[in-house]
Amino acid sequence: MASVRYVEGQIWRVEHFRVAFLHPDGRNVRSDMEDLPSYPFAKALADDRTVSDWIALRFHQQYRGFDVAVLDVDGARAHGNTLLSTIRASN
Repeated sequence: MASVRYVEGQIWRVEHFRVAFLHPDGRNVRSDMEDLPSYPFAKALADDRTVSDWIALRFHQQYRGFDVAVLDVDGARAHGNTLLSTIRASN
């Protein structure tokens, strides 16, 4: 089982964007929290999909009970309708 920090790094290596694990109330999850499954995907979701698509299709399927923020280059939370290609280009 992996830590939040490790899974966030796995997502960066596969998807080429940064994320922050969040509790359902919006607080950040400590990066040293453990017992999470590793990120199971080897290929990035298509560039023409949105942030909301990635959250629904990949994140919530694997990490139930958590929310996530997809971060742009400035560390701001990306809007759900933002294309993944836009997020990747900014990182």
